[in-house]
Parts: sequence; C-alpha cells; structure tokens
Amino acid sequence: MKSSTGEHYPALDHIRGLAAFMVFTFHFLHASPDAPVAYSFVPALPLFSILDEGHTGVSLFMALSGYLFAKLLDGKQVRYLPFFANRALRLLPLLLAVICVEACRRYLAGQDIEKYFTDVGKGLIFPTLPNGGWSITVEAHFYLLLPFLLMASRRFLFAPLLFIAAAILLRIVLYEQLGEVQSAAYWTIIGHADQFLAGILAFHLRVYANGRHWLALAVLAAFSGFFWWFDAAGGFYRLAPHPSPRWIWVILPTLEAAVYSFGIAYYDTTFTKKRTSLPFRIMEKAGSYSYSIYLLHLFFAFELAAFINDNVMNISNFYVACLWSAVCFLATIPIGYLSYSCIEAPFLRLRVRYVMPATADPTPVRAAPAAAASQLG
Repeated sequence: MKSSTGEHYPALDHIRGLAAFMVFTFHFLHASPDAPVAYSFVPALPLFSILDEGHTGVSLFMALSGYLFAKLLDGKQVRYLPFFANRALRLLPLLLAVICVEACRRYLAGQDIEKYFTDVGKGLIFPTLPNGGWSITVEAHFYLLLPFLLMASRRFLFAPLLFIAAAILLRIVLYEQLGEVQSAAYWTIIGHADQFLAGILAFHLRVYANGRHWLALAVLAAFSGFFWWFDAAGGFYRLAPHPSPRWIWVILPTLEAAVYSFGIAYYDTTFTKKRTSLPFRIMEKAGSYSYSIYLLHLFFAFELAAFINDNVMNISNFYVACLWSAVCFLATIPIGYLSYSCIEAPFLRLRVRYVMPATADPTPVRAAPAAAASQLG
C-alpha cells in the first residue's frame, strides 16, 4: 500500500500477506482444541511447525512495522501530530466497525454487552479489544514510543539493542514475580517491543543482509528447528498450564525479532525487482488488504473450517488442512478488498503529509556505506 508520503514497497506487501496467511492458518487449523487439527499434532517437516504455530505471524507484523517506519521516516523531519492522526485514520475506522459488529453478534447471542464494552474501554491499555484488536493496542503503544526510538537510533545505531536488553530484563523480573510471562510476552508491548526495535535496527543494517542466500537458508533452518521443538514441547496452548510457566517466553519474542527482522531486510534488499508473476501479485493483494483480512477473519474462519470438516471432507490431516486454509485464505482477499474500499479507503483520503524534506543530519549515524546503500534504493 502507498503511505501518505506516496511511497510503496511491493516486497513488504508480500511479507505482510505472508503474516496474514500464518495467522489465518493458525486459527483455521485449530478451530477448536481437537479439530480439525489437534493442538498435540507436530508436523514431521520442521518448516511446517511455523505454520502450525501461526500465531507467530503477529510477531512478523510487528517486526515489519518497525522496519517500514524506519524506512519511511529515515533522514526526514517528522511532524508527529499529523503522523498520529494518519495512523488513527488508517486503523480506527475498521476497528470501530469490527467492535460494532461484534457487539451486535454478542447481543443477539444473549451475552453480557456491558462487560463487552467495559473490555473495549480497557483496550486503550490492555489487550482486551475483540477479533485481534489487541494487537492494534500494541501498535498504538509503539507509535507513541516511535519518536523517541527513532531519535535514539539516529544518535546511536545500536540503541535498539539496549532497549531489547531492557525488555528482556523486564520479562525476567515479571517471570520471577508472577511465575509466568507468556501473557505479557505475547499480548503486550512488553514482548512485542523486541520485534519493533529489531525491525528498526534491521533497516539501518540492511546492507549486510543483501544477497546473503546461504545465511538466509541457515537462519530459516535453525528457526524451523526451534519452532519444531517448541511445537513438540506444547506450543502456544499446551506448555501447560495456560498461560505457560515455562521460561521460553522470556526469550521467544527476541528470537522471533532477530529472525523476522533479518528476513525482512534480506527480502527487501535482495529482491528489489518488482515481481509480476501470479503468486506474487496475489500475495501483494493479500498484503494490501491484510488489515481487513486480519480483523475480519475471526468472524468466519472457525466456522468455515468446521463446515468443511463436517460437510465436505475430513481435514484432520494437517497437510490437507493447510491446503484448504490456503484456498479459504485466497477467498478472503475479495472480502478484504470490499472492506478496504468501503471502510478504509474513504478515510485514507483524509490523510496529510507528515514528513518534511530530508535535511542534513548534524548527528550522523554510523550506517552502511553510501555506495552500498545507494544500490538498495
């Protein structure tokens, strides 16, 4: 999608589409604890464990946000009040529509509406917004910190590492005090800060990821192996009890941050030529409408999986279920387009420019050599 600056990065839309597919597939596969694919199932191929634990797609979204905003705002003077207004125009219309639809659904189902709206009110701070809206709360917290993070990164290139270390230390303290840190690590900025920060750092160090094919394969293999172990140990829901008291949630956000930020920088810098073949165009469209797909899919993904499993064919086989998930995900792209066109696009036209022309920075950042950076566009 084009930002209000007029810049558009199709490669990053591919990644956004992949993240949406990961989250969609996680919900599709595990519509209930035992169906269509049981939580206890572990794929034989380690790479598929990332899809089986597709909740990690949210972390990919977060790392992409950090990378994208560092890319959009690098070397520019930013007017932050218009920036915050633009983000509100981008996120709030559809979120408010989803909140209203969910309220109607709960009312018709005879559920407690007063408690629901209390949770919506708490959603400004706590992860209580419906249909994945909790992650919008995390994004909003990131936007409030963004001016400070960008300023620190300009003054000291590796400042994000210091903040990541502070986030890890905070999770250790919470783990010692509460006996579990999964709640904070997955549902709040306390965990996802690592991914935003790593995305910012990855942008500034992106030249070192350019063309590193063997390194990218090694990172993917290692990450797949780790997630295979995590999946076999119980994964998101079965590192019992839930929320899990296991120590892995202290460092899992950091591992995701490192891998995803490197992968984003690698893909963005290595494959600079616009790809026009059908699969890439589909992923670009999925990325363009990913916000709508992400917020809307929980209205139907569980029921869709159950309907296929009960009325079309048995999809308890993990790989068959993944194929069906891909088909259903493709079918949501037109829904995402309609949502984008009718709800999001009218408000996006109200956005204003929030960046000033690039100026010489009196505090130069130690970044990639100019010649190398110019090759990356």
